[in-house]
Amino acid sequence: MSRRNISKKRFPEADSNYNSYLVSLLINRILKSGKKTIAENIVNGAFDIIKTKTNEDPLVIFEKAIRNASPVVEVKARRVGGSTYQVPVEVGGFRATNLALRWLIKYSSQRVGRSMSIKLASEIIDTANDIGNTIKKKEETHKMADANKAFAHFRY
Repeated sequence: MSRRNISKKRFPEADSNYNSYLVSLLINRILKSGKKTIAENIVNGAFDIIKTKTNEDPLVIFEKAIRNASPVVEVKARRVGGSTYQVPVEVGGFRATNLALRWLIKYSSQRVGRSMSIKLASEIIDTANDIGNTIKKKEETHKMADANKAFAHFRY
C-alpha cells in the first residue's frame, strides 16, 4: 500500500431512473457476477411494488427505511493484554448506510416469496415502518454495544 498519498473514496454516480445516490448503492450491493441490468430490474420492480402497496413515493420510503436501519454504535474486537474485548464504537455515516443496505439485502433474500423484487419491497416497507428483521439486527447491534459499555475506555 502506498504511503505517499491517501486514496480518495470513489462514489458511484446517481441512478438514472430516480437520480439518487442511495439507489445506485443498493443496485451495486444486489449485483451478482457483474449482471447490473438484472440488479436494476430487481430494484425497479421492488420500487414499483412499493408504489402500488403504499401509494407514496418509493424513494421517500426507501430513504426512511435506510434511516431507520442505520446503526449509531457497533462493537469492534480490540485485543488488550492477551484478551479480546468487544469495544463499542460510534459508526460513521457512510458505514452506517452501508450496513443498513447490507442488512436489507441479506434479510430480504432470506424471506419466503416468489421473486427478489417482492421480497426486497416487503423488507423495505417493513423497515420503513420500524418492524422486520433488519430493525431487529440494528437493535441487536445496539444491545451488544450497550452491554459492553464498560470496555469503552479501550477505544482506539
